[in-house]
Amino acid sequence: MSVTPRQVELVQNTWNFVLLNTQDAGGIFYDRLFTIDPALRALFKSDTKVQSALLIGMISFAVKKLNSIGDIVSDVKALGARHKNYNVRAEDYATVATALLWTLEKALGSDWNEETKDAWVAVYTLLATTMQAGAAEA
Repeated sequence: MSVTPRQVELVQNTWNFVLLNTQDAGGIFYDRLFTIDPALRALFKSDTKVQSALLIGMISFAVKKLNSIGDIVSDVKALGARHKNYNVRAEDYATVATALLWTLEKALGSDWNEETKDAWVAVYTLLATTMQAGAAEA
């Protein structure tokens, strides 16, 4: 799956908005994730505040690099390999997508629309597919 320049622009702009206007986007995400699938909580050994900071940092890094995504493929694959070691299953990626999209929708409010959703789905699918390839290679 490819990501268009317009989708990159939408994702970068909306992520910047989320960061500026949501004090704890990571916390909101994890609350939603564990509501959807409480069993996933067992995969997280560290405090969710620490995990939230890591999540926000990882998403920020990927979002900034969307115009040169080839530069981070090895990093994203390595992340997927680490997730395999944490016992993340293939089906967990869909649960994460659901929680992330819900978090973004809540954070963006009226700025959330089908075009923005499609952009985030495209980016998430690209990253998740790359992570899963890294997990398969590990």
